[in-house]
Amino acid sequence: MKTQFQQFTYILAGTIFAIFWASASAATKIGLQSSQPFVMAVARFALASALMLGITHGILRQQLPSGRKIWRQLFIYGLLNISLYLGLYVLAMQEVSAGLGTLFVATNPVLILLINAIWFKQPIRLHTILSFVLCIAGMLLAAYPLYQESHASLFGLGTLFLSMLSYSAGAIYFARQNWGNLHILTINGWQTLIGGICLLPFMVLFFDRSANVFDSAWWGAVTWLAIPVSIIAMLLWLYLLRDNPVKASAWLFLCPIAGFAIAAVWMKEPLSWHTFVGVLLVLAGLYLVQRMKMAKK
Repeated sequence: MKTQFQQFTYILAGTIFAIFWASASAATKIGLQSSQPFVMAVARFALASALMLGITHGILRQQLPSGRKIWRQLFIYGLLNISLYLGLYVLAMQEVSAGLGTLFVATNPVLILLINAIWFKQPIRLHTILSFVLCIAGMLLAAYPLYQESHASLFGLGTLFLSMLSYSAGAIYFARQNWGNLHILTINGWQTLIGGICLLPFMVLFFDRSANVFDSAWWGAVTWLAIPVSIIAMLLWLYLLRDNPVKASAWLFLCPIAGFAIAAVWMKEPLSWHTFVGVLLVLAGLYLVQRMKMAKK
Protein backbone atom coordinates (compact mmCIF):
# COMPACT_ATOMS: atom_id res chain seq x y z
CA MET A 1 0.00 0.00 0.00
CA LYS A 2 1.44 3.34 -1.03
CA THR A 3 1.86 6.10 1.52
CA GLN A 4 0.36 9.53 0.86
CA PHE A 5 3.83 10.87 0.04
CA GLN A 6 4.41 8.07 -2.51
CA GLN A 7 1.04 8.74 -4.11
CA PHE A 8 1.80 12.47 -4.26
CA THR A 9 5.24 11.74 -5.78
CA TYR A 10 3.70 9.44 -8.41
CA ILE A 11 1.02 11.98 -9.39
CA LEU A 12 3.57 14.81 -9.50
CA ALA A 13 5.93 12.73 -11.68
CA GLY A 14 3.11 11.84 -14.09
CA THR A 15 1.89 15.43 -14.34
CA ILE A 16 5.37 16.86 -14.96
CA PHE A 17 6.06 14.12 -17.52
CA ALA A 18 2.88 14.91 -19.47
CA ILE A 19 3.52 18.68 -19.45
CA PHE A 20 7.20 18.38 -20.43
CA TRP A 21 6.47 15.78 -23.12
CA ALA A 22 3.58 17.84 -24.50
CA SER A 23 5.69 21.02 -24.55
CA ALA A 24 8.10 19.60 -27.15
CA SER A 25 5.95 20.69 -30.11
CA ALA A 26 5.65 24.30 -28.93
CA ALA A 27 9.37 24.50 -28.12
CA THR A 28 10.17 23.11 -31.57
CA LYS A 29 7.96 25.73 -33.24
CA ILE A 30 9.72 28.50 -31.32
CA GLY A 31 13.17 27.20 -32.25
CA LEU A 32 12.20 26.92 -35.92
CA GLN A 33 11.49 30.65 -36.01
CA SER A 34 15.22 31.23 -35.57
CA SER A 35 16.89 28.36 -37.44
CA GLN A 36 16.61 25.60 -39.99
CA PRO A 37 15.11 22.32 -38.75
CA PHE A 38 18.25 20.16 -38.99
CA VAL A 39 20.40 22.84 -37.34
CA MET A 40 18.13 22.86 -34.31
CA ALA A 41 17.78 19.06 -34.26
CA VAL A 42 21.53 18.38 -34.38
CA ALA A 43 22.20 20.98 -31.67
CA ARG A 44 19.52 19.42 -29.46
CA PHE A 45 20.89 15.91 -29.89
CA ALA A 46 24.47 17.04 -29.31
CA LEU A 47 23.58 18.74 -26.02
CA ALA A 48 21.30 15.91 -24.82
CA SER A 49 23.77 13.14 -25.69
CA ALA A 50 26.69 15.01 -24.11
CA LEU A 51 24.77 15.40 -20.84
CA MET A 52 23.51 11.80 -20.78
CA LEU A 53 26.89 10.29 -21.64
CA GLY A 54 28.61 12.57 -19.15
CA ILE A 55 26.25 11.40 -16.40
CA THR A 56 26.30 7.70 -17.26
CA HIS A 57 30.06 7.36 -17.84
CA GLY A 58 31.46 10.25 -15.82
CA ILE A 59 29.26 10.19 -12.70
CA LEU A 60 27.61 6.75 -12.63
CA ARG A 61 30.74 5.04 -14.02
CA GLN A 62 28.69 2.77 -16.28
CA GLN A 63 30.49 0.50 -18.73
CA LEU A 64 30.94 1.48 -22.37
CA PRO A 65 29.03 -0.50 -25.01
CA SER A 66 31.22 -3.32 -26.31
CA GLY A 67 30.83 -5.75 -29.17
CA ARG A 68 29.79 -5.38 -32.79
CA LYS A 69 26.26 -6.61 -32.03
CA ILE A 70 25.55 -3.92 -29.42
CA TRP A 71 26.91 -1.14 -31.62
CA ARG A 72 24.77 -2.39 -34.53
CA GLN A 73 21.71 -2.33 -32.26
CA LEU A 74 22.55 1.21 -31.12
CA PHE A 75 22.97 2.34 -34.73
CA ILE A 76 19.65 0.87 -35.88
CA TYR A 77 17.80 2.19 -32.83
CA GLY A 78 19.37 5.64 -33.21
CA LEU A 79 18.48 5.68 -36.90
CA LEU A 80 14.82 4.81 -36.24
CA ASN A 81 14.28 6.67 -32.97
CA ILE A 82 16.35 9.81 -33.58
CA SER A 83 17.37 10.34 -37.23
CA LEU A 84 14.10 9.30 -38.90
CA TYR A 85 11.57 9.93 -36.14
CA LEU A 86 12.79 13.30 -34.87
CA GLY A 87 14.35 14.30 -38.20
CA LEU A 88 10.98 13.92 -39.95
CA TYR A 89 9.20 15.40 -36.93
CA VAL A 90 11.17 18.63 -36.96
CA LEU A 91 10.60 18.95 -40.72
CA ALA A 92 6.86 18.45 -40.25
CA MET A 93 6.65 21.03 -37.47
CA GLN A 94 7.52 23.74 -39.99
CA GLU A 95 4.03 23.26 -41.48
CA VAL A 96 1.95 21.80 -38.64
CA SER A 97 0.63 23.45 -35.49
CA ALA A 98 2.14 22.60 -32.11
CA GLY A 99 -1.16 21.16 -30.88
CA LEU A 100 -1.42 18.76 -33.82
CA GLY A 101 2.18 17.70 -33.28
CA THR A 102 1.37 16.63 -29.72
CA LEU A 103 -1.84 14.90 -30.83
CA PHE A 104 0.02 12.80 -33.39
CA VAL A 105 2.68 11.82 -30.84
CA ALA A 106 -0.05 10.67 -28.44
CA THR A 107 -1.22 8.04 -30.95
CA ASN A 108 2.06 6.11 -30.76
CA PRO A 109 0.71 3.33 -28.48
CA VAL A 110 -1.95 2.52 -31.09
CA LEU A 111 0.54 2.50 -33.96
CA ILE A 112 2.97 0.35 -31.97
CA LEU A 113 0.22 -2.22 -31.35
CA LEU A 114 -0.79 -2.27 -35.02
CA ILE A 115 2.74 -2.40 -36.46
CA ASN A 116 3.75 -5.07 -33.96
CA ALA A 117 0.87 -7.28 -35.12
CA ILE A 118 1.73 -6.77 -38.81
CA TRP A 119 5.49 -7.11 -38.30
CA PHE A 120 5.26 -10.40 -36.43
CA LYS A 121 2.27 -11.71 -38.44
CA GLN A 122 -0.04 -11.82 -35.45
CA PRO A 123 -3.84 -11.67 -35.76
CA ILE A 124 -5.11 -8.09 -35.73
CA ARG A 125 -7.96 -7.78 -33.27
CA LEU A 126 -11.07 -5.69 -33.81
CA HIS A 127 -10.10 -3.48 -30.85
CA THR A 128 -6.82 -2.62 -32.57
CA ILE A 129 -8.50 -1.70 -35.88
CA LEU A 130 -11.18 0.34 -34.11
CA SER A 131 -8.63 2.22 -31.99
CA PHE A 132 -6.56 3.01 -35.09
CA VAL A 133 -9.65 4.26 -36.98
CA LEU A 134 -10.67 6.45 -34.02
CA CYS A 135 -7.19 7.97 -33.76
CA ILE A 136 -6.95 8.69 -37.50
CA ALA A 137 -10.45 10.20 -37.52
CA GLY A 138 -9.61 12.34 -34.50
CA MET A 139 -6.37 13.62 -36.01
CA LEU A 140 -8.03 14.46 -39.34
CA LEU A 141 -10.93 16.21 -37.61
CA ALA A 142 -8.61 18.28 -35.41
CA ALA A 143 -6.46 19.12 -38.47
CA TYR A 144 -9.36 20.21 -40.71
CA PRO A 145 -9.85 23.81 -39.47
CA LEU A 146 -6.09 24.24 -39.01
CA TYR A 147 -5.55 23.16 -42.63
CA GLN A 148 -8.07 25.76 -43.79
CA GLU A 149 -6.37 28.47 -41.73
CA SER A 150 -2.87 27.53 -42.96
CA HIS A 151 -1.82 26.07 -39.58
CA ALA A 152 -1.26 22.69 -41.27
CA SER A 153 -0.40 21.32 -44.73
CA LEU A 154 -0.77 17.94 -46.39
CA PHE A 155 3.02 17.64 -46.60
CA GLY A 156 3.36 18.43 -42.90
CA LEU A 157 0.66 15.95 -41.87
CA GLY A 158 2.10 13.20 -44.09
CA THR A 159 5.65 13.78 -42.82
CA LEU A 160 4.41 13.80 -39.22
CA PHE A 161 2.64 10.48 -39.75
CA LEU A 162 5.80 8.95 -41.24
CA SER A 163 7.77 10.13 -38.22
CA MET A 164 5.27 8.39 -35.92
CA LEU A 165 5.66 5.17 -37.92
CA SER A 166 9.43 5.38 -37.48
CA TYR A 167 9.09 5.94 -33.73
CA SER A 168 6.75 2.96 -33.41
CA ALA A 169 9.16 0.75 -35.37
CA GLY A 170 12.00 1.95 -33.14
CA ALA A 171 10.04 1.15 -29.97
CA ILE A 172 9.28 -2.37 -31.20
CA TYR A 173 12.92 -2.88 -32.23
CA PHE A 174 14.16 -1.68 -28.83
CA ALA A 175 11.80 -4.04 -26.95
CA ARG A 176 12.91 -7.04 -29.04
CA GLN A 177 16.65 -6.62 -28.51
CA ASN A 178 18.89 -7.92 -25.75
CA TRP A 179 20.77 -4.93 -24.34
CA GLY A 180 22.68 -6.90 -21.72
CA ASN A 181 23.67 -4.89 -18.64
CA LEU A 182 23.74 -1.51 -20.39
CA HIS A 183 22.23 1.29 -18.29
CA ILE A 184 19.23 3.03 -19.90
CA LEU A 185 21.11 6.35 -19.88
CA THR A 186 23.99 4.66 -21.73
CA ILE A 187 21.64 3.33 -24.39
CA ASN A 188 19.81 6.64 -24.80
CA GLY A 189 22.98 8.71 -24.73
CA TRP A 190 24.71 6.72 -27.47
CA GLN A 191 21.63 6.25 -29.66
CA THR A 192 20.96 10.01 -29.44
CA LEU A 193 24.56 10.79 -30.42
CA ILE A 194 24.49 8.28 -33.31
CA GLY A 195 21.13 9.59 -34.53
CA GLY A 196 22.41 13.17 -34.46
CA ILE A 197 25.57 12.21 -36.38
CA CYS A 198 23.41 10.58 -39.07
CA LEU A 199 21.55 13.88 -39.50
CA LEU A 200 24.76 15.93 -39.65
CA PRO A 201 25.33 15.47 -43.44
CA PHE A 202 21.79 16.77 -44.14
CA MET A 203 22.38 19.77 -41.92
CA VAL A 204 25.59 20.61 -43.80
CA LEU A 205 24.00 19.98 -47.22
CA PHE A 206 21.03 22.31 -46.65
CA PHE A 207 22.74 24.84 -44.39
CA ASP A 208 21.94 28.47 -45.13
CA ARG A 209 23.73 30.95 -42.90
CA SER A 210 21.13 33.67 -43.47
CA ALA A 211 18.31 31.38 -42.24
CA ASN A 212 19.87 30.86 -38.80
CA VAL A 213 19.86 33.39 -35.99
CA PHE A 214 21.20 31.94 -32.75
CA ASP A 215 19.27 34.25 -30.46
CA SER A 216 17.97 33.70 -26.92
CA ALA A 217 14.74 32.12 -28.22
CA TRP A 218 16.73 29.53 -30.19
CA TRP A 219 19.02 28.69 -27.27
CA GLY A 220 16.03 28.47 -24.95
CA ALA A 221 14.19 26.10 -27.30
CA VAL A 222 17.23 23.84 -27.81
CA THR A 223 18.00 23.72 -24.08
CA TRP A 224 14.37 22.97 -23.22
CA LEU A 225 14.17 20.18 -25.82
CA ALA A 226 17.48 18.69 -24.69
CA ILE A 227 17.02 18.75 -20.90
CA PRO A 228 13.35 18.83 -19.76
CA VAL A 229 12.06 16.89 -22.80
CA SER A 230 14.85 14.50 -23.82
CA ILE A 231 16.28 13.79 -20.35
CA ILE A 232 13.90 14.69 -17.50
CA ALA A 233 10.70 13.54 -19.20
CA MET A 234 12.41 10.32 -20.27
CA LEU A 235 13.60 9.59 -16.71
CA LEU A 236 10.15 10.35 -15.31
CA TRP A 237 8.61 7.99 -17.88
CA LEU A 238 10.98 5.22 -16.79
CA TYR A 239 10.03 5.89 -13.16
CA LEU A 240 6.32 5.60 -14.03
CA LEU A 241 6.92 2.41 -16.03
CA ARG A 242 8.91 0.85 -13.19
CA ASP A 243 6.14 1.65 -10.71
CA ASN A 244 3.30 0.23 -12.85
CA PRO A 245 3.54 -0.19 -16.67
CA VAL A 246 -0.23 -0.33 -17.18
CA LYS A 247 -0.97 2.76 -15.07
CA ALA A 248 1.94 4.61 -16.69
CA SER A 249 0.26 4.48 -20.09
CA ALA A 250 -2.71 6.36 -18.64
CA TRP A 251 -0.55 9.49 -18.35
CA LEU A 252 -0.35 9.56 -22.16
CA PHE A 253 -4.03 10.59 -22.08
CA LEU A 254 -3.00 13.90 -20.53
CA CYS A 255 -0.40 14.69 -23.22
CA PRO A 256 -2.72 15.82 -26.09
CA ILE A 257 -4.80 17.89 -23.68
CA ALA A 258 -1.69 19.55 -22.25
CA GLY A 259 -0.28 19.96 -25.77
CA PHE A 260 -3.26 21.92 -27.10
CA ALA A 261 -3.44 23.98 -23.90
CA ILE A 262 0.25 24.92 -24.19
CA ALA A 263 -0.14 25.68 -27.91
CA ALA A 264 -3.18 27.90 -27.27
CA VAL A 265 -1.54 29.87 -24.45
CA TRP A 266 2.08 29.94 -25.63
CA MET A 267 1.66 29.94 -29.42
CA LYS A 268 -1.82 31.55 -29.64
CA GLU A 269 -3.04 28.69 -31.80
CA PRO A 270 -6.82 28.59 -32.42
CA LEU A 271 -9.11 26.07 -30.71
CA SER A 272 -12.50 24.97 -32.05
CA TRP A 273 -15.08 22.25 -31.57
CA HIS A 274 -13.10 20.25 -34.16
CA THR A 275 -10.16 20.29 -31.74
CA PHE A 276 -12.15 19.05 -28.77
CA VAL A 277 -14.00 16.32 -30.68
CA GLY A 278 -10.78 15.26 -32.41
CA VAL A 279 -8.96 14.96 -29.09
CA LEU A 280 -11.87 12.96 -27.63
CA LEU A 281 -11.72 10.51 -30.57
CA VAL A 282 -7.97 10.03 -30.10
CA LEU A 283 -8.47 9.52 -26.36
CA ALA A 284 -11.16 6.95 -27.11
CA GLY A 285 -8.69 5.09 -29.35
CA LEU A 286 -6.04 5.19 -26.62
CA TYR A 287 -8.58 3.99 -24.07
CA LEU A 288 -9.31 0.88 -26.15
CA VAL A 289 -5.60 0.08 -26.28
CA GLN A 290 -5.32 0.66 -22.53
CA ARG A 291 -8.23 -1.73 -21.89
CA MET A 292 -6.54 -4.39 -24.01
CA LYS A 293 -3.33 -4.05 -21.97
CA MET A 294 -5.23 -4.27 -18.70
CA ALA A 295 -7.14 -7.33 -19.92
CA LYS A 296 -3.84 -9.07 -20.76
CA LYS A 297 -2.47 -8.24 -17.31
